[in-house]
Amino acid sequence: MKKLAIIHTTTVTVEPLKALAKELLPQTTVINFVDDSILPQLRKNGSDIHAIAPRWIAYAHFAEEAGADIILNACSSVGELCTLAQPHIAVPILRIDAPMAELAVCRSDTIGVAATVPMTLGPTVRLLQEKAIAAGRQVTLSPLLIAEAFERLSAGDSAGHDTLLAEALTRLLGEVEIIVLAQASMARITATFPVAQRERFLSSPRLGMEAVRTLLTQKMPQQGS
Repeated sequence: MKKLAIIHTTTVTVEPLKALAKELLPQTTVINFVDDSILPQLRKNGSDIHAIAPRWIAYAHFAEEAGADIILNACSSVGELCTLAQPHIAVPILRIDAPMAELAVCRSDTIGVAATVPMTLGPTVRLLQEKAIAAGRQVTLSPLLIAEAFERLSAGDSAGHDTLLAEALTRLLGEVEIIVLAQASMARITATFPVAQRERFLSSPRLGMEAVRTLLTQKMPQQGS
């Protein structure tokens, strides 16, 4: 049985990703590493991921020692650590938002990038730019930070968060062809939009887990080998 290790920076992503793994990877064991001190630290230090790099890389080492066949980084805010960590880790490390970014730059040349926290917006924009260059594509990115929505959520007003986010995304849909949701936790808001509009949103959880499935399948030995 294959083993997937997921590194989280919030408990919010644990259950949704476990559910996706159960659906898409039923024969895979999932182990989770959660450090919810990382995001508060990044808010205080101006999103300096190098300050938490040794800790994150240590979790990747723990995952490898636990027998993981692949490591999934569940947090877009620290996605750039995957490149730093990979030379030290023998098993593949996947950014959950990388497949989403690859699909986005192939599907459209006008892309909205929405986030509710600034520490996620920057890394996502840079990832899209990198994927566009790699694909030989020219894209126009329209970043949108909905900070007030995060403030509402932090205050316990989830309904207010959803309302502000939906209003902002509706406006952005009028300016771009598709919208990339920079945070996995934003994905649920798309269910409030008409079916025709939902196709214009891209979020990372399912695309990321589908990429994990592809990588694990490639690593599985062929029958009779």
